[in-house]
Amino acid sequence: MDQKSILTASARLLAWYDANRRALPWRAAPGTAPDPYHVWLSEIMLQQTTVAAVTPYFDYFIERWPHIGALADASLDEVLHAWQGLGYYARARNLHKCAGIVGRQLGGRFPADEAALRRLPGIGPYTAAALAAIAFGLPAAPVDGNIERVIARLFALAAPLPKAKPRIKRLAENLTPESRAGDHAQAMMDLGAGICTPKRPECGCCPLAMDCAARAAGKAEAYPRKGPKKPKPTRRGWVFWARDDTGRVLIRRRPEAGLLGGMMEFPSTDWIEAPPSEVTQDAATASAPLPAEWRRLPGLVRHSFTHFHLELGVLSGECASPVGEGTWCAVEKLGEHALPNLMKKVARHAIQHAEPL
Repeated sequence: MDQKSILTASARLLAWYDANRRALPWRAAPGTAPDPYHVWLSEIMLQQTTVAAVTPYFDYFIERWPHIGALADASLDEVLHAWQGLGYYARARNLHKCAGIVGRQLGGRFPADEAALRRLPGIGPYTAAALAAIAFGLPAAPVDGNIERVIARLFALAAPLPKAKPRIKRLAENLTPESRAGDHAQAMMDLGAGICTPKRPECGCCPLAMDCAARAAGKAEAYPRKGPKKPKPTRRGWVFWARDDTGRVLIRRRPEAGLLGGMMEFPSTDWIEAPPSEVTQDAATASAPLPAEWRRLPGLVRHSFTHFHLELGVLSGECASPVGEGTWCAVEKLGEHALPNLMKKVARHAIQHAEPL
C-alpha cells in the first residue's frame, strides 16, 4: 500500500469505528479524554484474557480502588485475592508494584512517553504502545492478537507466526496515523474482534476489504499462517495436605519470583518433568513440611498451565502440634486467602478423599 492508500484506508477505518465502536467500561466516550488508569488497568487484565471475562473484574477493581493512589495503598494480598480467576498472577504482582511507583513516586500520573512507560513494572512493548496511543494520543502502534490477524490478512503475509511478528509490527506502525492514533488502535482491535475473526470473517462488512490481499485471493482464513505447535510436556510432583489435631491445614506463601509467585499454596515438592516411576512417594516424604505419617489419597490433581501440564499426587498427614513453616488455616476459611485455581483443586480433592480426624 502506498501512502495515499494508507491514508484513505485509515479514514475508512476511523469512519467505521465512529459508527460501530464497542462500548467498554474502560473506554472513554466520544469527545471525552481517556483515563490513563482505566486504560492501563484494562490492558493488564486483558493480556491472555477475553473482554467478557475481564469486564466484571475491571468493574470490581474500579469500585474498590477508584484511582491509582487507592490501588497503591492496597496490600499485595488484597490485590492477589481480587485477581483470583484472571490467572497469570505475575501480572497482579506487577500491577501492584507499578501502582506503588506511579501513585507515590510519579504523583499518580503515568508518563506520557512510550519509552518511559516501558520502564514501569509489568509494562512491556505492547502495553506501553497501547497506553501511549489510547491514553495519550501518541502515534504508537500496539499489536495484540486481533491487530496481528488483521495485518497478516491485509498484506497476505507468507511468513508464519511468530516469525512474522517483527514485520507485522513495522506494518502496523506504517498504518498508524499521526492524529487519532488511539482511536485507530481501538478500531483495529474492534475490527479483529468483530469482523476479521479467526474463522468466518465477515469480509463484506470490513472497511479495509478493498485493500485486503488475503480477501482478494479468497484465502482470508488461511492467515495468519502459524508454525507447528510444540507438544506440552507434563510435570509431576506431590502436594501435602497437612492437618493439626483441630483440623486446620498448613498453607504457605510461594516465593515472589516464578510461577504463581506470592500466592498461597499447600506445601509441595518441586514439579519435575519425569515419568511417574521417578516421582516416588518415598522421595516426596523426605521433603515433607513436617513429620507425619503420610498417606496417599486416591487419584491425582491435574492442571494445565500455558507451557506444561501438571499432575500432583496428594499426601495427607496429621501432626499433634501446629509446627511447620507457614500458616495454619481452618478449612472453611481457605477462601479468605489468595489460593490459585490449582490449589483450590487440591483442596477440593483432599476434602473429598481425606479421612476424618
